[in-house]
Amino acid sequence: MDLALLFENFMKNLKIATRNSTLALWQANYIKNLLTAKYNDLRCEIVPFITQGDRDKTLSLKHMGGKGAFVKELELALIERRADIAVHSMKDVPAILPNELEIASIARRHNPRDAFISNKHRRLSEMPDGANIGSSSMRRLRQIGLQYPRLTFSDIRGNIETRLKKLDSGKHDGIILAVAGIERLGLSSRICEVLDENMCVPATGQGAIGIEIRKDSDEIKELVVSINDKDTFACVSSERRVALELDASCDLPIGIFASVSGNKFSLRVFISDSYGKKIIRESISGNYKHIREITKQLLTTLRDKGSKEIVI
Repeated sequence: MDLALLFENFMKNLKIATRNSTLALWQANYIKNLLTAKYNDLRCEIVPFITQGDRDKTLSLKHMGGKGAFVKELELALIERRADIAVHSMKDVPAILPNELEIASIARRHNPRDAFISNKHRRLSEMPDGANIGSSSMRRLRQIGLQYPRLTFSDIRGNIETRLKKLDSGKHDGIILAVAGIERLGLSSRICEVLDENMCVPATGQGAIGIEIRKDSDEIKELVVSINDKDTFACVSSERRVALELDASCDLPIGIFASVSGNKFSLRVFISDSYGKKIIRESISGNYKHIREITKQLLTTLRDKGSKEIVI
């Protein structure tokens, strides 16, 4: 569609739905800046919402319906046309979306790995027996616990600032957070160690910012597709396909991470039961042109190794 005609048909502000946290607002403004840099005449309005996951800091995400606790209000705003796009951290987006909606664009991925933060120790390997790690993620807890069985873990909820305050108060000896979020908030100096993705496989979509739209919004889709990063979109789509096939949710110890290097596509998966008794680690790589086939092949391997019996 011709750009002049696009704006003739689309004269209102582009309303961008987002969570109301500091990090989510940073992400929404990041997408806004990418779009306005591409389209100088585009007007954007940030529309913040407080989601169920933000309101309730005590109830586990499992009892709030999983990842959807951070996106349902934004999706409803899209469906009811109170917003034109919703900006999400892709690790918060469930594998199954409402029928009316789709992920139309994903910006270039930031560092997808996890970070260890402590005021007492520089590395996880330096922590003494019984030292406590604050983390609400079963994925992080299980993988780090397998590598460092001498450590203990306790639940921690809240945004990045809240978790750092809990660490600073002495409630925990260390915490684990996503590198991307810490760096986006200008807190890189707090990072003690960036965890290798082979030791702690990242969450599906971690480090990626996605744009969700209504399927019937052709003009808006054309706008947001212009800032899509094809490699990131391909990797996150593959991760989400595996998560969907595994019926993975945030309360299960599952890491799924895809990457592209030149013409090489790689996909890595960690699966554990809730007790760490049954574990599957698998990886596969191949030509970038065959991502769907590579993903399908890995799913077959996971099924053959009993993933369906673990993820129940």
